[in-house]
Amino acid sequence: MADRMRDKVTLITGAAKGIGRGIAGVFAAEGATLIVADLDVEAGEATAAALAERGAAAEFVKVDVTSEKSCQIAVAGVLSRHSRIDVLVSNAGIYPQAFLHEMTAADWDRIFAINVRGMFFMVKSVLPSMRERKSGRVVLTSSVTGPVTGYPGWAHYGATKAAMLGFMRSAAIEVAQEGVTINAVMPGNIMTEGMEGMGQDYIDALAASIPMKKLGTPEDIGYAMLFLASDEAAYITGQTIVVDGGQLLPEGAGALE
Repeated sequence: MADRMRDKVTLITGAAKGIGRGIAGVFAAEGATLIVADLDVEAGEATAAALAERGAAAEFVKVDVTSEKSCQIAVAGVLSRHSRIDVLVSNAGIYPQAFLHEMTAADWDRIFAINVRGMFFMVKSVLPSMRERKSGRVVLTSSVTGPVTGYPGWAHYGATKAAMLGFMRSAAIEVAQEGVTINAVMPGNIMTEGMEGMGQDYIDALAASIPMKKLGTPEDIGYAMLFLASDEAAYITGQTIVVDGGQLLPEGAGALE
């Protein structure tokens, strides 16, 4: 185990599965004290237990990011046990497909409640203690979908991921003089449980559009976040890192032949 994040109290939302679990594993390997925060108790406890078996300091905290009170309670509990939160990785999110002709107001409201409002509630909950200590790192999980690219059926999802970056830039300015940075990672197509559910034909088509000819792993996202959460990134704020295997580079399909 390395010690790049030794004893750094790191709270990761949506850490029970997928990208969040991969991020947690990367931070745990670098010595972080992990707070696995998720609404899925069974999966969250299993993730925390698996990290603990590998020698990490890890615990599970149940949180519903759509509830400001739930976020406040979760953060208060961590602060009472550990006295501080050094890093918040706001990763909780959903990506249900809904084409415009069938998308409902409820579809729109639900994805914004989790992806955007949930991010806001968590950031707002951790900032007071970070600002008081004059130290803190916030890293958001955005996406290339929305801020840069689009895909049929994910207009609402893309809108949430673009909104996160708009929030980040202004919020980063507000806390820049208080030792707190706010940055984001923009994943491309990452192999998670949800991606596996899309089917092999879908996955193969995506891989064909990526110069590296493969999808990324949750750990690939974790390593980018690790840098943004580290001391080395102390002078970086309001910025994004794209992790997509080069998917955004080609001008057209001919560039990949």
